[in-house]
Amino acid sequence: MHASLSTGEVAGLRAAFPYFAAIDERAAAGATPQFAPAYLDSAATSQRPLAVLDAERNFLEHSNAAVHRGTSGAVGAATGAFEGARALIAGFVGAAAPEQIVWAENATDALNLVTLGVGEANAGNGVAGSERYELGAGDEILITEAEHHANLIPWQRLAKKTGATLRFIPVREDGTWTLDDAREALTEKTKFFAFAHVSNVTGFVAPVAELVELAHAVGAITVVDACQSVPHIPVDFAELGVDFAAFSGHKMLGPNGIGVLYGKPELLAALPASRTGGSAITRVTMESADFMPPPLRFEAGTQPVSQVVGLGAAAEFLTDLGMDRVAAREHELVERLVAGISELPGVRLLGPADTSQRVALTAVSVEGLHAHDVGQFLDEQGVLVRVGHHCAQPLHRALGMASSTRASVHATTTEDEVDRFIDALRGAQQYFGLEVSA
Repeated sequence: MHASLSTGEVAGLRAAFPYFAAIDERAAAGATPQFAPAYLDSAATSQRPLAVLDAERNFLEHSNAAVHRGTSGAVGAATGAFEGARALIAGFVGAAAPEQIVWAENATDALNLVTLGVGEANAGNGVAGSERYELGAGDEILITEAEHHANLIPWQRLAKKTGATLRFIPVREDGTWTLDDAREALTEKTKFFAFAHVSNVTGFVAPVAELVELAHAVGAITVVDACQSVPHIPVDFAELGVDFAAFSGHKMLGPNGIGVLYGKPELLAALPASRTGGSAITRVTMESADFMPPPLRFEAGTQPVSQVVGLGAAAEFLTDLGMDRVAAREHELVERLVAGISELPGVRLLGPADTSQRVALTAVSVEGLHAHDVGQFLDEQGVLVRVGHHCAQPLHRALGMASSTRASVHATTTEDEVDRFIDALRGAQQYFGLEVSA
């Protein structure tokens, strides 16, 4: 395990975020918890450091222009910033070349770029090499029961469109699944295997490299939802061997409205564009169109340029901080969360109790209470969490519940904030008159 961030470093880090700096200032002045809240919802949306806010603002104030359009110096400078951010993201996730990075609206959009592109390949709109995406009766798409809806519904649609069969790996009692489960489910019929690197409900970390090896052994293409891994642990997609991966900017200290699709060059080259229009083409007649090579093929229309620049700054910020140290810090916080939850009778921890198998978050069910009631009580105590099904209804259904309460951390989270969450859970039980015994 690499060296974690010290208490002093965490305090300094929080000062780099206007959101946390304001909270800490109010807390030092004796503000009540409601006005100095514990922010434990980074898994939904992370706060942004000043470096990211400044990068986006400075671009808009001094360099804003239409990228890849025209020959002016202003366009050249804007395009340089736009493509420079692509190179930063490529380096951050281990892509061999910037061209493997495609901009999307968010991770959901990035996953749809894959499934819709495969649909285009099967609708007669393919490009050279698209035959590798042929799907039909007798073929199978494999996912897991733990997937976020963004990595489930697009595959449902694709299966219906092509006649392929959608299969899933069931979760176990704690909401996790194993390498052996995947080994049993993967067959020669499997054409795609889509799964989350880290579950947004259980925090379970999938053994990606081993899963990719199993999938490739039967000729399947892997598609990884990396939303909850890229912001929290070192990730090298090339080393892991994944074919496609998706993640969002707003979960990794970056802006809203920007996401990333990573793909192997040969797979991106063979994937048709599912959106068409300006900037993505080389030649257009009244009867047909020829498209640019990746990544521009997938980036039709005006792009979210300032958000791209902000995301590049977020990658630089995290790189300077050190993802190994981020992971070490968050591991300590998750250990504290799990330990505290385990001491609360009547509170069920979803996911693995072994903290070496989870990252950055804990979701719980409080016996006798609806998650929304828990969340409302926590909010009154100034503890900000996520409640609901977290866009993972099948997983919650498999666990025998409709919703849960999730606390998630980042490197900016303090031990006190974790303790406030544990205390607030205990307080919720007392407030609603629950009798619990150890």
